[in-house]
Amino acid sequence: MEFQQLADLADKWCSSNPFELIATEEDERRMDFYADPGVSFYVLCPENGCGDNFHVWSESEDCLPFLQLAQDYISSCGKKTLHEILEKVLKSFRPLLGLPDVDDDAFEEYNADVEEEEAEADHQQMGVSQQ
Repeated sequence: MEFQQLADLADKWCSSNPFELIATEEDERRMDFYADPGVSFYVLCPENGCGDNFHVWSESEDCLPFLQLAQDYISSCGKKTLHEILEKVLKSFRPLLGLPDVDDDAFEEYNADVEEEEAEADHQQMGVSQQ
């Protein structure tokens, strides 16, 4: 994807959260983000057709440890989109931004499925014991 398209996507993402896209550098394929109170990070975007991944980093030592979740996500298997990465970064920074911690939807769905399966298994066992 062209860098300008990525920058447009990042700008749109910023409209729904506390971050602002404060700078873009097309030569370096870099986008810098900032949110009060002093939370900043940047994303390096891979070249078109290149097998490289996105890269997130912060020049603030206070912010850097919070990026671990996003960095682990990027290095995991599979190709990631800019939006997915930005969402992981937002989740990572929730404590610094004073935002409430949000449970992972996928975990909630999985947990609900497991509870339903356990209830069905209990029901089946009860039926077997009655025969």
